Amino acid sequence: MTGERMGPQHLILFDGECDFCRRQVERVSARDKGLLFIPIAYQEAPSPPMTPALFMACQRAVHVVQHDGTILKAGKAVLFIMEHTGLGVPARILAHPPFLWFVEFAYGVVARNRSFFGRFI
Repeated sequence: MTGERMGPQHLILFDGECDFCRRQVERVSARDKGLLFIPIAYQEAPSPPMTPALFMACQRAVHVVQHDGTILKAGKAVLFIMEHTGLGVPARILAHPPFLWFVEFAYGVVARNRSFFGRFI
């Protein structure tokens, strides 16, 4: 069943000018066996779903626009992606406080220092 779309698709809005972000999206795409995600650089995203407010928010964090229009950002977006690309159990555990607080904190540290982490990851 590899390569066949298995359900509604979700958009991943990421920074297309960031090497670290592009590499992470490539890793997600390699794990996305059900083709559930459509990665698109936020700089190239159509309107809708892109709005001026979402454009500004995407400058600071990755966003997932779920097929129903729900928007997730930062750590919650990463956990949603993890859950749907084979890492469901850890993602579901991390989605609850106090773990979620750590995920959001860690996401913020990495997001603010993408060029530094990009050298190692």
